[in-house]
Amino acid sequence: MHLTPALRDFILHWGEMGARWGVNRSVAQVHALLFISPKPLPADEIAETLSIARSNVSTAIRELQSWKMVKVSRELGDRRDHFTTLNDLFDLVKAVVEGRREREFLPTMEALDTVLAEAKADGETPAEARERIAEMLETMRLFDAWYQEVNRLPRGAQLALLKAGGAVSRYLPKAG
Repeated sequence: MHLTPALRDFILHWGEMGARWGVNRSVAQVHALLFISPKPLPADEIAETLSIARSNVSTAIRELQSWKMVKVSRELGDRRDHFTTLNDLFDLVKAVVEGRREREFLPTMEALDTVLAEAKADGETPAEARERIAEMLETMRLFDAWYQEVNRLPRGAQLALLKAGGAVSRYLPKAG
């Protein structure tokens, strides 16, 4: 695949942003290439286009598959796997949010639940610390419950909520 300067800049920037989000730079660059590619790409072409080792591409593909962001396809007459990513931005964002929820948010809530139970039982943890942990856990549960409710809505309703954005605040009480 031929990369124009604009496409190279997009891939490099996506790699930098990935690194800031805790994603390996090569993984983010592979994702960016697949996102802008008009057709599924085999791993050797990805490696050649990005000038990275074939083993790095394989690792990146596995990571992206674990996030449910990359799919494999086959082409007649070609024994190689070809890879593509979610091209619909809405689906892509949902995959990232759900992945982060599963890997980060839910385990943190479980850990806080355990820590809070320990703090209540040990007789040593100061009441103020227990209250702060309990408040953090309750706030996280509220956000998670909100996410789950919104996630159950049909896509059209989710898009309507997104488009309404901050306009909803006009109907809510103002902060004092």
